[in-house]
Amino acid sequence: MGRYLALLIALMLGSWIAFNDQLLPESQPTGAPVTEFSAERAFADVSLMAAAPHPMGSPENARVRDALMGRMTDLGLSPQIRAGVGIQSPKWASDRIIAGPVENIVGVLPGRDRSAPAVALMAHYDSVPGSPGAADDAIGVATALETVRAIKARGTPARDVMLVITDGEEAGLLGANHFFRRDPLAKRIGLVINAEARGSTGRVNMFQTSPKNGQIIDLFARTAQRPASSSLSVMLYEQLPNDTDLTETLRAGIPGMNYAIIGRQFDYHSATSTPANLERGSLQDMGTQVLAAAGEVAFAQQLPGRSPSVVYSNLLGNTVIAYPVWFGWVLIVAIVVLLAFAVRWARHSGEFPAMDIVRGMGALAFAGIGTVAVLQFARLLTGAEFGFIEQRFLLAQSAPWEWAIMLLSLGFLMLAAGDVARGRRWMAAVPLIFGLACSVFAGFDIIGAVSGVVAGVLGFFVYNRPASRKGAWAGALALGLVLTILLQIFAPGAAYVIAWPLLVAAIGACATGLSAKRGLLPLGLLVLLAAAALGWQGGISHFAYEGMDLMPLFAVQMITAGLVLWPLAQPDTGAQKGLVIGGVLLGAGLALTLIIRAEDPWTPRYPQVSYVGYQVDQDTGKAWRFSPPSMTGAWTNAVLRAEGGPVEKLSHWAWRTPMLAATAPPIAEPTPTITLAKAADGSLALSALPPASARTLMLQLRASDGGQVSRIAGVPVELALPKGKWVKVNWLAPGAGLNIALRAGGPGRLDVRYVAGFDRWPSGVAPLPRRPADLMAWDNSDSTFISGTRAFSW
Repeated sequence: MGRYLALLIALMLGSWIAFNDQLLPESQPTGAPVTEFSAERAFADVSLMAAAPHPMGSPENARVRDALMGRMTDLGLSPQIRAGVGIQSPKWASDRIIAGPVENIVGVLPGRDRSAPAVALMAHYDSVPGSPGAADDAIGVATALETVRAIKARGTPARDVMLVITDGEEAGLLGANHFFRRDPLAKRIGLVINAEARGSTGRVNMFQTSPKNGQIIDLFARTAQRPASSSLSVMLYEQLPNDTDLTETLRAGIPGMNYAIIGRQFDYHSATSTPANLERGSLQDMGTQVLAAAGEVAFAQQLPGRSPSVVYSNLLGNTVIAYPVWFGWVLIVAIVVLLAFAVRWARHSGEFPAMDIVRGMGALAFAGIGTVAVLQFARLLTGAEFGFIEQRFLLAQSAPWEWAIMLLSLGFLMLAAGDVARGRRWMAAVPLIFGLACSVFAGFDIIGAVSGVVAGVLGFFVYNRPASRKGAWAGALALGLVLTILLQIFAPGAAYVIAWPLLVAAIGACATGLSAKRGLLPLGLLVLLAAAALGWQGGISHFAYEGMDLMPLFAVQMITAGLVLWPLAQPDTGAQKGLVIGGVLLGAGLALTLIIRAEDPWTPRYPQVSYVGYQVDQDTGKAWRFSPPSMTGAWTNAVLRAEGGPVEKLSHWAWRTPMLAATAPPIAEPTPTITLAKAADGSLALSALPPASARTLMLQLRASDGGQVSRIAGVPVELALPKGKWVKVNWLAPGAGLNIALRAGGPGRLDVRYVAGFDRWPSGVAPLPRRPADLMAWDNSDSTFISGTRAFSW
C-alpha cells in the first residue's frame, strides 16, 4: 500500500509542479517603473488595434496603420510608411503566387553608434478577415511598442533599436518579403526579435531561432525570466509547414529569435480574438521575455554571432541547461555507469533473470505504443474530425480533453506496469482492441491499426510470465538508453527529452539498488525524483497538446514518464493493485471522453463557425448563395434558402472544393478591366484593374503553348506556365490594379479567369439575418464574389 501511496504523491506533486510552472505572471500596472514592461500600458495598444477585423488592404487596416504612426511618433521613433509589393510562392503550391501592395511601418530609436548593426523588434499589424486579431498580432505590436518605450527610458542604447511593423503577414508574409528582400533598411539590421501568437493565452515560448544559434541561446539563458524554449521546439518547427515573418528574416541571412504564446487556440484567427478575451498575463509574459533579450542586446557592444547550435531546454524556474551536441555522449556514458552500478547492487539483494530485463524493455515499449492506440481511439470517439475547423469542437472543450488524454495515458501506463508483476497474455489484447476499433468510426485508421497490432504483438511475448520489479525497471531504463542513443545519432536536438528523465531515473536506480532497498528514505527519494521529472515533462506534454493534434506524440511522453514511475507503478510479484489503478484511470478517461462527445460546447464565448458567400458568374449571369459543407447548420441553411432555391452540392472553378449552394438572383456588379498587350521584345503585358472597393483579385492563367511569368507588379518572379495548365495569381489589396509580364512559347492563346472579392453582402438580395449568439462568421464570410473569364490571342 505504501508504494501506491508514494505513486499517488509523486503524481500529485508532479502535477502541482507542472501546473505552477505554467502559471502566468501578474499583469504589471500602468504605474510600474518606466524601465520595466507593463502589460496594462501595452494593453491600450491592443485595444487601439483590435477594435475590428483589419485584413490587408481594408479601410480598417488603414486606420490601424495611421494609429500606429501616431503612437510611434509620440515615442520619438520618426516612423515611415515603407510601401512596396510583397511576392510569395507558397511551399504547398508551386503553381501559385500570392502578391499585393504592402505598407510596412518602420521607426527607429537612435543609438550611440548609428553605424552598428541594429536590433529590430518585429510584429505585423494586419489581421485575418473576420478576426480583430487581439492576439495575432496586436499582442506582438503592443509588445514591441512597450519594449522600445522601456528601452528608451533606460537611456540611449549602444545601437539603433528599429521597430519593423509589417503589413500583409496573414496574406503570405508579404510585408516581410518586401522589407527583407527589397527595402535597403533591412541591410542595417543585425538581429531580429519577432513576436507572434497562436491563441489568446499561455506562457510565451521562444520556439524558433536562426541556424548556428549557440550565442543566441547563451543570450536567452542569461536574460530570460521563467523561460520556455528548447532545441526540440526549434527542431520541430523547422519541419512544419508553418511560417511567420521571421521566415523571411532567416532567408535574408539575418539572425533572429521568434516568440509566441500558444494556448486557447479556439481564438486563433477567430472572431473571438478580442481584447476582452486576451489574457493579460500572457501579454506580460511576452513583454518580459522580449524586453529581457532586446534590452540586453540594445546596450551590448556586440550582437550575438553565429556559433555551433546547442542542445538546450528550460528547467523549472529561471534555469536553462545548454550544452554542445557532443556533450550528449557524456550524459550517455554517465547514465551507463549509473545503470551498471544499479544493476550490480540490485543483484546483491537477489538475482533476477536476464529475461526480466528483456520483458521490462518490451513492457515500456508496449506502454508507449499502446498509448497511441488508446488515444487514437479516444480522439475518434469524441466525434470530432481532424482539421483546424473540425477540431474546434475539442478546442471549445480544451481543458477537459487535456484531462482525458492525461487520464488515458497514465491509465494505460499503470496497466502495462501493473501486469508485469502477473504476466498474463490477455494484456496484449487491450491495445489491439483499441487500435482495431479505431477503424469502426470512419473507415480504416492506419495509426490506430498499426499501433494496436504492434503493441499487441509485443504484449503477447512480454506478458507470458511475471517479471521482478528490479528486472523490469532495469529493462525499462535499458530501452530509454537505446532510444537516447538513437536520438543522439539522428536528432541530437531532441535527445534530451529522454536523456534527462533517464538520468534522473538512473540516479534513483543507483541510490535505491534498482528499488530493492526498502524503507521511507529510498521510497521518498523515488517520489521526489519522479515528481521533479514529471513536473518538467508536464510542460513538454502541455506544449505538445497545445501545438499539435497528433496522438503519437504522447507515446514519447509515456515512455519518459515510465522511466521514473516504473518502480512505484509495478507492484510486488503476483499482486494486481496496479491493474486496478490503471483500470480506474483508463475508465475515467473514457468516461470523460464520452462526456465531451455528448457535450454541446457552443456558447457566446465559444461560438460555432459559419460561412456564407454570394457569387455571381458574370459569364453565365447565374448567382448562388454558397457555404462549405463542413460549416452548415440551421442558420446557414436558412440563409441559403432565403431566395427560395433548392440547396444542392455544386462545383465551380472558383471554389477549391464543392459547395452547398442555392440559386440566387444575380445582381449587377462592375467587371474588372483586363487587357493584354504585346511589347516590342515579344513579351506580353497583362493588366487587370479590379472594380472599385474590391479587396481581393484572384486570376487563373492558362497559356495554350506554355510560357513563363517573369514579373508581377514590376517585381521579378519565376512562375512557369505549363502548356494547357492553370496557374494562380492571388492579388491582395488590389488598389490601382495588377500588371503581369509574361513570355509565351510562341503565338497562341491566353485564357484568364478572375474572381474579385468584396468585404460586404450585396444589396438588392435578401439581407443576412442576425446570427445567434453562439454562432460566428469565419474568415471572409458574408462577402460578395464576382467571377468570369477572358481570352486573348496573339
